[in-house]
Amino acid sequence: MESIKNNRDFLKIYRNGKSYVNKYLVMYLAPAQEDTAGRLGISVSKKVGNSVVRHRVKRLIKESFRLNENRFQKGYDIVVVARKEAKGRNYSEIESAVLHLARLHNMLV
Repeated sequence: MESIKNNRDFLKIYRNGKSYVNKYLVMYLAPAQEDTAGRLGISVSKKVGNSVVRHRVKRLIKESFRLNENRFQKGYDIVVVARKEAKGRNYSEIESAVLHLARLHNMLV
């Protein structure tokens, strides 16, 4: 899954996308542009922790998507925002949160 890196793209998805929240994450979903199969953006603010903690949370989210990529529908841009409670969580808790939000969005095949 390709990454969303441009701030303009993040803002467009925040404005036009639908969001669901759980204890650890917020997931925004918007239809992708015609030329892409879908992209993933991950945002972890300084409220979550220092750079080491933020990067670990980001890696856990990215790995959850990578290992479950075949379960997600194509054609959507997804932005995942980590909440403070995501700090110190293990992989299975983050993966469970990602899949829970995907189910709420009806994204799983």
